[in-house]
Amino acid sequence: MAMPQNSTRENGFCFAPSLDFSCPSPRPGEAGRTLGTVSGRDGHNISLSNGITSSGATSPSDSCAEPLCSDTLAEEGTPLEEGIKYVSADGEELACGWGGFTPGCLQLCNTSKGVLFFLCVASFLQGMTVNGFINTVITSIERRFDLRSYQSGLIASSYDIAACVCLTFVSYFGGNGHKPRWLGWGVLLMGLGSLLFALPHFTTGRYEARSAAELGVCGGNQSLPCSQAASSLSSYRFVFMLGQFLHGMGATPLYTLGVTYLDENVKTSYSPVYIAVFYTAAILGPAAGYLVGGMFLNIYTEIGREIDIAPENTLWVGAWWIGFLGAGAASLLISIPILGYPQRLPGSQRYIVMRVSEAHQLKDGSHKKASDPDFGKTVKDLPRSVLLLLKNPTFIFLCLAGATEATLIAGMSTFGPKFLESQFSLSASEAATFFGYLVVPAGGGGTFLGGFLVNKFKLRCSGIIKLCLLCTVSSLLAIFIFFIHCPNMPMAGVTQMYNGSALPGGHLNLTAACNAHCGCLQDTYSPVCGTDGIMYYSPCHAGCKKVSENLRNGKKVYHECSCVDKALLPGPGDAEAGKCTSSCAKRPLLLCFMFMVILFTFLSSIPALTATLRCVSDRQRSFALGIQWIVVRTLGGIPGPIAFGSMIDKSCLLWQDQCGEQGSCYVYQNSAMSRYTLVAGLVYKVLGTTFFIVACLLYKPPPAESAPGSSDASENGTSDLQEHKPSLPAEEDI
Repeated sequence: MAMPQNSTRENGFCFAPSLDFSCPSPRPGEAGRTLGTVSGRDGHNISLSNGITSSGATSPSDSCAEPLCSDTLAEEGTPLEEGIKYVSADGEELACGWGGFTPGCLQLCNTSKGVLFFLCVASFLQGMTVNGFINTVITSIERRFDLRSYQSGLIASSYDIAACVCLTFVSYFGGNGHKPRWLGWGVLLMGLGSLLFALPHFTTGRYEARSAAELGVCGGNQSLPCSQAASSLSSYRFVFMLGQFLHGMGATPLYTLGVTYLDENVKTSYSPVYIAVFYTAAILGPAAGYLVGGMFLNIYTEIGREIDIAPENTLWVGAWWIGFLGAGAASLLISIPILGYPQRLPGSQRYIVMRVSEAHQLKDGSHKKASDPDFGKTVKDLPRSVLLLLKNPTFIFLCLAGATEATLIAGMSTFGPKFLESQFSLSASEAATFFGYLVVPAGGGGTFLGGFLVNKFKLRCSGIIKLCLLCTVSSLLAIFIFFIHCPNMPMAGVTQMYNGSALPGGHLNLTAACNAHCGCLQDTYSPVCGTDGIMYYSPCHAGCKKVSENLRNGKKVYHECSCVDKALLPGPGDAEAGKCTSSCAKRPLLLCFMFMVILFTFLSSIPALTATLRCVSDRQRSFALGIQWIVVRTLGGIPGPIAFGSMIDKSCLLWQDQCGEQGSCYVYQNSAMSRYTLVAGLVYKVLGTTFFIVACLLYKPPPAESAPGSSDASENGTSDLQEHKPSLPAEEDI
């Protein structure tokens, strides 16, 4: 039978001619009353109220409930009468505002696009602060507050620890509560955490550089004594840890409740696109954090004070705290409109009615327990909720696959710049910028494209898992590019002897006859590039005696370097500050395939998230995302950088010496670094591929006649309402 066209587009339903829906004009004071009857083919009359049916069967009554009719009229050009309110099925007001303050102008934002905008701003701020500013300023904080590397590591880990602690509580109770309020208070907590993180700058005295004298030339290489007493400033690490803990607590609702709130309030087929836009904003945040944070670090921390050292000096501390003040203030502001949103948006009930269950079907039928409207509202249902998820093999293996992908993403984001720095002989700032230019189009584009593909091809849950599998296999093939590498730039005493011969037995020897009289120390690594194309550990190790400044690029130039051979002429040569430039012919190929690895890794992220939302029952979505985030963080996000770091550290040639203790790595062997990166990447990609295959094989979709509204979303919204009931037509595109 041909289906009539829907005259009200997305704000109503088009029904078969045998259905008679009456939708009378609203009269003041009649919101929520019974509006008419539906005469079914079996002769039963179903009373229509605002989302409630007397027969107990699922019906599309929301489309004819009074508030939704008013909404339809408004969109068709008929103005709403002043005083009309959106009211949900249980009488809850659906207007945007705070308490009784619900001005009409705010209702323009009371849409799915308005929610998406504010949540995107919140996720952008979270990414910029936690994954951008923190990583950018951690070195400056170490220097300013005399922190050791493991102490700064604890600061960074406090975020994940807080998130893991809060995820179960927030996702369970928030998932069954007022999601916008949980989200708003979370963003507000995030803002307070940022302001707290900047507080130590204002409670400590002025930063005084210990010395502005030139260090490093032959005969002038100086070092601070190792016996120097530990500074009391290191106690401020607890303030930073508390700030990060608040960041973690505040961000917990954002990626669990925020995702499900979007999914519940948009058309099913558009849910992946909305979520993809949301996550794309979260990925663009760190890129902005790196750029803005790096810009602030070029400003001296004591603003307005004259200083005679440059940002390149190891004693320089930039204005690390400015970004946290701005992000904190912005988070506090953005929390206000989020707190004003209703528990569900006006008109969202129609999307719930049109959903078709895609939840994995358990053999014992226990998955039906989650369809109970009262399920999950009390603490006593928590163990049963956990058990239902643990009995869902598709959900379990999607979590494990997400953990392997998270391990790679965490490892790449942490050590990607270091890989580029070593392979292409770049400075740390150049490598970070280079990596940012690589990740923004690949990560952001892949995230958005993943959601777009799910929507474009109207994929069901099994098809989405297959798309994830295809992306994982593609990135697995691309990761073989790490078989190739760029050769190390020659470095005197590290990769070769000072006379150009191979190092005996691979042992380092930074001292030679040309610099023996200089008394060089290894405290400060300050590489220089000689005119002979060889790198040296420092100007002192190159035997340089004088220094000047290159007017063209502002870099320091060292003269009379006894270890540097002058081209064509006898006598000492010159050296310029910084590493020698690499002319690796394999750079374009490496960058191209690294782009592919990042693209396909991020391409599977939104489809995997969408599959997780669809393979569980409707009332367990938020809780399922919370459990998934716990698995992803504990098995992927937290150990990922540790696993990658330990693998890459095996390729180190030159370690920092901190008063007899091993510090960070200065120089890596490029061939070994590529080899270990390949091994780590292959292990996790093979595991991820295996988990997606098992999830696909074990997924058991519901029968085709499954009733809508019982669980998760479908891509076209078509299904039978119930046996002997007419079916709803496909949704129209917006």
